[in-house]
Amino acid sequence: MTTAIDLNADDTTTAAWIARFLKARGIDRIFGLQGGHIQPIWDHVARQGIRIIDVRHEAAAVHMAHAHAELTGALGVAMATAGPGVTNTVTAMANASLARAPVLLIGGCTSRPQANMGPLQDIPHVDILRPVTRTARTARVAEQVVRELDEAVARAIGDMGEPGPVYIEIPTDVLRTSVPPQLVLDEWMAAKPPRLAPPDAADIALAVDALWSARRPLVITGRGARNAGAELVRLLDASGALYLDTQESRGLVSPDHSAVVGAMRAAAMTDADVVLLIGRKLDYQLGYGSPAVFAHARFIRIADTAGELIDNRRGQPEIMATPALALRAMLEAAGNRRSRVDAGWADGLRRKHRDRMAASSVAKETVGADGKIHPRVIFDAIAEVADPDHIAIADGGDLLSFARVGLASRTYMDAGAFGCLGVGVPFAVAAALAFPGRQVISVNGDGAFGINAMEIDTAVRHGARAVFIVSNNAAWNIERYDQEANYGGRVVGTTLRHSDYAAMARALGAHGERVEEPGKLADALRRALANAPALVDVVTSQAAISSDARKGLGFVPDFQPLTAWDDAERKRRM
Repeated sequence: MTTAIDLNADDTTTAAWIARFLKARGIDRIFGLQGGHIQPIWDHVARQGIRIIDVRHEAAAVHMAHAHAELTGALGVAMATAGPGVTNTVTAMANASLARAPVLLIGGCTSRPQANMGPLQDIPHVDILRPVTRTARTARVAEQVVRELDEAVARAIGDMGEPGPVYIEIPTDVLRTSVPPQLVLDEWMAAKPPRLAPPDAADIALAVDALWSARRPLVITGRGARNAGAELVRLLDASGALYLDTQESRGLVSPDHSAVVGAMRAAAMTDADVVLLIGRKLDYQLGYGSPAVFAHARFIRIADTAGELIDNRRGQPEIMATPALALRAMLEAAGNRRSRVDAGWADGLRRKHRDRMAASSVAKETVGADGKIHPRVIFDAIAEVADPDHIAIADGGDLLSFARVGLASRTYMDAGAFGCLGVGVPFAVAAALAFPGRQVISVNGDGAFGINAMEIDTAVRHGARAVFIVSNNAAWNIERYDQEANYGGRVVGTTLRHSDYAAMARALGAHGERVEEPGKLADALRRALANAPALVDVVTSQAAISSDARKGLGFVPDFQPLTAWDDAERKRRM
């Protein structure tokens, strides 16, 4: 029997200080994949009582940290060892960057004496990660590591601009270096309260005058509005403005609120004369704010970071402030002022929204032209079976178009602005671990599911009671349709098999069922929820084409993401 030694017995090493720093910051779990370069931290973290969720691929660890951050409002932390461990995280870090999710990735790197000599897994991680992080650093001085961690966390939560992922690596010999307590300042260790930025009164007056004078006012929110739900509802009630949610801020306003006109999105955007944009970038999902899409709009922009304030279309005014404080100030400044909303326009859009929503809820075909289950049946079953407060995750290309309409949950995450497929399983694992008392349902296209399917094993090992639904249409269907419709019917490299994903789940220790008849899906979902972690493999139709595919999202038009917007943009340019 081998006699164990303890290379990590010293409680004053840099690695020990890192673990205590994370504990002081309220970190209760870390997602990662172990390796020798990070083992000193890994061991000390566990000794601090911080839970380690060990995954099967480092990208999944960052996806889980991302989901944990978005769903809990806390910092998400991941760890990856040197070389391929760190490089495997790049896509997930890029996704967190576009999502502006506060994620700290701690990476390993070779010891200083071996640097640049050709050591194991030595590669310039910092140079690779710098473009997709708020900061990327190698901390080489042991007594300064905690200070650098403090700065990295500050950058992750947005102290120097947009929030987002940060990367810090520490050479292994530095992790083993002893640092006396007097060199680690309490102010570096201590958690910091969130910063609040009050608005400028003159800008508030301009915003109130513009919004309350508008005839066709529209409010659109994004990630930056997430902590301003109560103020947002009060503003909608007081101003009479109509409202469009984006998936970034779902749940801030009840779908039953009279301002909501999501089913008439295109008309609302075309007609609006004033658009109040709160914590939302004008990216491709909003047609870049182009006059071709917003034909008559003047923008008012509110955000606490410049990235959500100045891109593509400028605001009149632009209010750099904490959104909740800015909306509160607008309400106070407006007082009892009556809005000038065109009641005929607003009521007409509300009525058409209600009619479309009612029509979408009427039972339609349950199978496609090939006789296999229509994807819509998945969302009908979820609506029938799931708890009202369930957490919904959607992952896929074509499937996402169905999910945005069909998933009614107020707590929702999907592939995001980056269109990062593969998030569905790790997001759901993190959600189920963060909220063990709530149902978590992840709906995945079969292509997207395959990217991180092995994390079903992680769910089983860690007791993440999520349900994973696979829409198994044996294709990357939005691309397959694009090839079929726009490339002479030459379908190449976009078809899969109706593989038995339920059998895979059972092999990994989860409950698994395969469903091939629409009428059997709801009961299968009930059993899955009762036996989670579980996977329901639904054999769906390739012939059921999504609205995104029909609108040209897979085609990638020249000027705009959708063909109708691209046509309008071309007319504007002529």
